[in-house]
Amino acid sequence: MGRLLSPEDIAKLTLVSSPALNPQKKLVAFLVTKMNLEKDKYESAVWIYDLESNEAYPFTGGPDDSCPKWSPDGERLAFVSKRGLEEGDKGASLYIASLGSREPWKLAYFKGGIVGYEWSPDSSRIAVVSKVGEPHEDVKVIDRIPIWRNGEGFTYNVRKHVFLVDSSSGYTVQLTEGDIDVGVVVWSPDGRKLAYTASVEELKPYETRVYIHDTVTGEKTELPLRGFSIVALAWSPSGDQLAFIGRNVEQGRGFASHNRVYLYDLETGMLRVLTEGLDRNTLNTLGSDSRWKSCSPLLKWAPGSGKLFFFVSDAGKVSLYTTTPEGNTIVYLRLEDKSVDEFDVDPDGRLVVFTAMSPVEPRELYVAEDGRVEKLTRFNEAFTREYTLTLPEHFKFKASDGTVIDGWILWPPKEALESSGKVPWILYIHGGPKMMYGDGFYYEFHLLAHKGFAVVYTNPRGSDGYTEEFADIRCRYGERDYQDLMEAVDYVLEKYGDKLDPERAGVAGGSYGGFMTNWVITHTDRFKAAVTQRSISDWISKFGTTDIGFYYNAAMIGCGEPPWRNVRAYLEKSPLMHVEKAKTPTLIIHSTEDYRCWLDQAIEFFTALRLNNVKTRLVLFPGESHDLSRSGKPKHRVERLKHIVEWFMEHLKEHRKEEKPSPRDG
Repeated sequence: MGRLLSPEDIAKLTLVSSPALNPQKKLVAFLVTKMNLEKDKYESAVWIYDLESNEAYPFTGGPDDSCPKWSPDGERLAFVSKRGLEEGDKGASLYIASLGSREPWKLAYFKGGIVGYEWSPDSSRIAVVSKVGEPHEDVKVIDRIPIWRNGEGFTYNVRKHVFLVDSSSGYTVQLTEGDIDVGVVVWSPDGRKLAYTASVEELKPYETRVYIHDTVTGEKTELPLRGFSIVALAWSPSGDQLAFIGRNVEQGRGFASHNRVYLYDLETGMLRVLTEGLDRNTLNTLGSDSRWKSCSPLLKWAPGSGKLFFFVSDAGKVSLYTTTPEGNTIVYLRLEDKSVDEFDVDPDGRLVVFTAMSPVEPRELYVAEDGRVEKLTRFNEAFTREYTLTLPEHFKFKASDGTVIDGWILWPPKEALESSGKVPWILYIHGGPKMMYGDGFYYEFHLLAHKGFAVVYTNPRGSDGYTEEFADIRCRYGERDYQDLMEAVDYVLEKYGDKLDPERAGVAGGSYGGFMTNWVITHTDRFKAAVTQRSISDWISKFGTTDIGFYYNAAMIGCGEPPWRNVRAYLEKSPLMHVEKAKTPTLIIHSTEDYRCWLDQAIEFFTALRLNNVKTRLVLFPGESHDLSRSGKPKHRVERLKHIVEWFMEHLKEHRKEEKPSPRDG
C-alpha cells in the first residue's frame, strides 16, 4: 500500500529534459533538475548517458546549468549556466567542456541572457541569440507595444539579436542589429550562412520573417514569406532548401490553424506543404505540470535518411513523425502507454533518443533504434513506488452535434476514499485553448486524487489534437466549448452515477481554463466550488494590458476587430458581464507579474463577486508569471497547491473540520 501525496512532495520529482545525442552515437547529454524547497530554487546539472556501458553520470555540478549541445565534431559539449552570478544578477554564460578534461570553462557572458544557440558545422563558431537593451530603471518612457512580455517583464526597448562566438577564444561579435526580434537560427551545411526568423512589425509581433545572412560577405536576403508564424527551421543537407514548421495566421483559420511542415526551395522560390494531408498540429501541445527547460529540436533533418523528424499531437498523444521532401509523411515512433515529449536523432535517422511521459510516470530518458525502445533512466522510479498513482480511465462520448469528445477520469486510490458514500469530484479545464489533455503527467491531479477527489478532464471544442475545424472557436468562446464541457459533466454523472456525487462537484482551470471556469460559474450553479487561475474575466481590459491581447483578442474574441469596433462581442464574452448569476464559492489565484493575463483580470472579478455576495478569496503570488503552476518558485508552487486543496476540502468535503488528519499527510 503506497503513501498519499502532500503538496510538499512535488519536490521529490526529478525533471529530466533536453536530450542531445553526440555525433558518434555513443553518448547522450541531458538535463536533470530538482526543486530545493529549503533554498526555494531549482537546481539543475548536465548528465551523460553512455549508450555502450549503459551508465548515467553527472557531467557538471550545477546548480544552474541548462541546454547541453554537442559540437558537430563530438569533441566538446556546450551548455548555458548562471554559475558565478549572484542571486538576482542578470544574464547567463556559455560554457564549454572538453570530454577529455571535463572541466568546463566560460566561453562568453551575455548580459541579456541566452535565448538559444547553435554550433557551426565545423565546430569553430557558435551562433547565440541574446537580448540587447534593457528597460529604464526608474521612469519608463515607452513608444511602442507590447510594453512587456510574460516571463520577461518590460521589453519595450529590448530586442533579440544574433551574436557569433569563436568557440576557442570566446571572441564575440553582434551579427544582426536594428528594430527586430530574432527567434530561431540555423547554420547552412557549409557553415557559411545563417538562416534566422525575426519579428519586424510592431503591430504584428506574431509574424516572423525569414532571413539568410552570409557570414563571409555580410549579405542579407529576406525570403518572400508573409503572414507566417514560424517556430522551427531546418536546412536541407544540400543547402538549397529550407524546411520550417509554422502556420499562416493571416489566412484560413488564423490562430486556430495547425502548424505544418513546409519546404522552401531557395533556388526556385517554390513553397510546398509537406504535411498537406495531415490535419493535425505538428507541435507538442500536450499539457503537463512536470517539465523543465528544453533545448531539444522541434524539427530536425537527418541527412543520411533524407527525412525530417517532428512531433504530431493527436487525441491526447504526441508521436514522432517523419516526412520527405516529396511529402511522404509517416509515423516513426508512437508509444502505446505514453507520449514522446522531446527528441534528438542521429544523422542516419536510425537512432533516436527521447524523453517520454505517461499519466503515472514523469519524463524519463529513452532510446529507440530499428523499432526497439529501451528505457535508459529511472530517476522517478522510487517516487512512483512510494506513492499510489492511479492510471486515469479514458472515456469517449458523443456531443449533442455528434462529435466524439475524449475525456479521462482519475479516481482516488483506495487509501484516500471516504469510509462511505459517493466521491466528490472536480472538472479541470485546460488552457490554450489550443492544447490538449492526454498522456501528460500532472502532479496536481494526483495530489487532488490523494485528497479524495476524482478529477475529470476532457478535450472540448477548441482543443488541439484533432482537426482544425475542431480547434476553431474564433468568435464563439463560451458556446460549443462550454456545451461540450457541460455535456461531459452529464455523461460522467450518468456513466459513473454510482460513484460520483452530483452534489459535490467542483470546477477549476487556468488561463483559457480560467476564463472557462469564470464562464461556467456565471452560467450555471451546478458546481459547489471553483478555483480560477491566471484567468480572464474582461476581454476589453485584457486587450490593452497584456503582451498578446491587442492582436489575439481581436482575432479570437472580436471577430477580427478591436473593442471600439465590436464592443458587443467583447462584452458578451466577458464573464464579468454575467457575474450577477454567480453563486459558486470561488478561489481566485493570480500572479502579480502575469503579463499574459494581467492582474486586473483577477481583481476585477474578485471585486465583482464580492459585490454580488459570492464567497470568494483572492490569492496573489508576488514576482510570479503566467507559468506559476509549471515553473514558479518551489515554495510558491507548494503554497498554490495548498490553497487549492484547502478550498476544495472546505467546500466539497463534508465535516472536514471534524476529520482527523491522516498520518501520511505529515
